[in-house]
Amino acid sequence: MKKNFACIKAIETYLPKKIELNENLGDKRFIEKLGIKERHLAADDESTGDLAFNAAENLFKNKNISRDEIDFILLCTQHPDYQMPTTACELQNRLKISQSAGALDYNLGCSGYVYGLSIAKGLIETNLAKNILLLTASIYNKYINVNDKSIRPLFGDGATATLICAEESETPFLDGFIFGTDGSRFKNIYIPVGGSKNSPRNNPEVLEIDENENRRTNYEVHMDGSAVTYFTLRITPKIVDEILKKTNLKREDINYYIFHQANKFVMNHVQKKCGLEKMNFYNDIEDIGNTVSGTIPFGIKKILQRNNPSELKKVMLAGFGVGLSWSGCIADLSLIEK
Repeated sequence: MKKNFACIKAIETYLPKKIELNENLGDKRFIEKLGIKERHLAADDESTGDLAFNAAENLFKNKNISRDEIDFILLCTQHPDYQMPTTACELQNRLKISQSAGALDYNLGCSGYVYGLSIAKGLIETNLAKNILLLTASIYNKYINVNDKSIRPLFGDGATATLICAEESETPFLDGFIFGTDGSRFKNIYIPVGGSKNSPRNNPEVLEIDENENRRTNYEVHMDGSAVTYFTLRITPKIVDEILKKTNLKREDINYYIFHQANKFVMNHVQKKCGLEKMNFYNDIEDIGNTVSGTIPFGIKKILQRNNPSELKKVMLAGFGVGLSWSGCIADLSLIEK
């Protein structure tokens, strides 16, 4: 018997015009290891909402989608335009979406896209919404010191827009969701000052210089790269095994593996650690860098350029990072419009 299931129907992206070449940032061996040649940076007057707005407009224009049909907006970002209100509410007005639509931000990083898919699935399959606009927007470079070369070559700014709709089917298009959290290690990637715990009003800006002359302040991103890499290599095999067990699938049943793109070095080791050397495994962010919650939809978009959607009925998606947080699922991408 057929019923309505949540289905990804279209994906579009947006990248700021400014480009920074990593070869200009110093250690070429380090840059080659990352596998990132260039990244896009938001302009000084370009906000998270601006990036998300442009991605959404690209979706409406390039896929001929009516904004009148959108009944919920989800925005995944860690850097909203304002402390209040939610940026998704601001976008409802800018995008001229109906006032009857719901709108919310949710604060997650690298695991955020899969979380967004799960929220959309819940809304659609309980008949609370039919057409959901899922946005991701990363603007990390506004929060990374220009002289912190330990992490500046990693992160790129950008946004994605995904249309998720109700589609009749006998089987789900999004299935096998798993989630995980280890909040004890939240300081492995964090910004010390700016929230209610350490407000700017009570905490003056303090410059730190590490043993490698990397500079950052307590208002900027701090990351323990070694700890995050260890976490990634420890958690990804667990993610793969749990999803396969939950969906009663084998590794070879999966058409493509699209994981959060930390960097080339890490992803090479993830592929080996998870036993996916002979599988279709996405590992390519050389021209955009790590766009946090956007790496998976950016990856889907790129894979669709060289694969027919009908060949992507079983795709494993997985995100992991800041939080520390992880998530994964199986997605049927066969109905996406190229």
